[in-house]
Amino acid sequence: MDNKIRTRFAPSPTGYMHIGNLRTALFEYLIAKHDGGDFLLRIEDTDQGRKVDGAVDVIYETLKNVGLNWDEGPDIGGDFGPYVQSERLGMYKGYAEKLVETGHAHYCFCSEEEIEEQRKEAESLGISFKFDDPCKHLSEEEIKERLDRNEPYVIRQTISNVGETSFDDEVYGHIEFDGDLLDEQILLKSDGFPTYNFANIIDDHTMNITHVVRGNEYLSSTPKYNLIYDAYGWQRPVYVHVPPVMKDEKQKLSKRNGDASFQDLVAAGYLPEAIINYIALLGWSPETEQEIYSLEELIDVFDVKRISRSPAIFDKDKLTWMNGVYLRNMDLDTYYKLVKPYLEKAVKGDYDFREIAKLIQPRTDVLNQIEESVDFFDHLRDYDLEMYRHKKMKSTPEYALTALREVRKALESLDSFESEEQVHDTLMALPKELGMKNGQVLWPVRTALTGKQFTPGGAIEIAYILGKDEALSRIDTGISRLEESLESA
Repeated sequence: MDNKIRTRFAPSPTGYMHIGNLRTALFEYLIAKHDGGDFLLRIEDTDQGRKVDGAVDVIYETLKNVGLNWDEGPDIGGDFGPYVQSERLGMYKGYAEKLVETGHAHYCFCSEEEIEEQRKEAESLGISFKFDDPCKHLSEEEIKERLDRNEPYVIRQTISNVGETSFDDEVYGHIEFDGDLLDEQILLKSDGFPTYNFANIIDDHTMNITHVVRGNEYLSSTPKYNLIYDAYGWQRPVYVHVPPVMKDEKQKLSKRNGDASFQDLVAAGYLPEAIINYIALLGWSPETEQEIYSLEELIDVFDVKRISRSPAIFDKDKLTWMNGVYLRNMDLDTYYKLVKPYLEKAVKGDYDFREIAKLIQPRTDVLNQIEESVDFFDHLRDYDLEMYRHKKMKSTPEYALTALREVRKALESLDSFESEEQVHDTLMALPKELGMKNGQVLWPVRTALTGKQFTPGGAIEIAYILGKDEALSRIDTGISRLEESLESA
């Protein structure tokens, strides 16, 4: 084996990309690429019951969307394929039988009922259950007879007289474990499929994987894996166990609990590059205060030693902020191309969508906010006249009526709205002429034009985009409604 770092992302095709899984893939990618190594994709589909149609395509699309391009995998091949576990089935039985030959595994013919009986007995005695397999004591003759009768069996790891065992982890340091407490896990199931715990060892070794990155829930299983590596005389990989991504201090992120997958976040208007930037900082910290990173920058600065041992809490608000930074940092051409489909869905009128894009860019954090923020362009909804009352702007319905009447005169005098600057100069001249504050003039205009308390831009930009005729029509509506309200008061 050469010294080149090789990592692998080995997801099960279960239908969606969990944020924790994607972060594991990212860390594996960064570990490999930081040192010029290879990043592999392997599909672990030995648990056929959980396999979901189309899930492999979800894996491909997700990794490509965030830029985690693999060097070897099912679709592109490589020197260590096949890269789908179910296509490697022929090899696992031979490796399991070799462990039987060397005394590190054994045939187990026990039924589920026999195992359950032991479990219930342990529970009644108040002790933790660890299966004591009577099949370990079968003679070679008995084993051969039962195999010849085609009795169903599994191949189970044999663990005895191990004593204290230890290994080093890049995140958690030196870990010692009492090997005699380890349960004898199944390696090969009765249907001929390997268990995850066995197949990943064989695959990692035969694919020359140097660094294994996985969740810290596998720390307690690692001593069992190491016994298998040692039984074959293979070099153990470098272990990188990472803390979980949590919903809060007590609950892990879970699709079952309604937490968003990567696909859900993209559908909600988050950018793949913002998502990958954010999850890089879940459980890992750079040496500086920098928070916005391109994937290339992450490759450059990533240091596995700076992965935290503590769980990371997924903060949707922080992701939303970061997504907004990415949107605001785009040049207008790129941003316009991105948001145009959202604008076309939300606005049917004959407006300059590029101007609307320019208007909303500084004020949009998530793409799915766009439709609601610009819906007033097509339809001025009925609104509460109390909106004209604004304490901070020192606006009241009475001031608003005065302002709108004067604004209407000023805008009517223009032949057309030739430029935003022209509208700006016209409206900004009024407060001084009327002896009013800027807000006392502009707040009523914005209210009349949009009927909304919160808008992606101010009165001047919105008036310019609406155009002279539509702007005057909406101001007339505002004047008329204020007059009626004040007269009846």
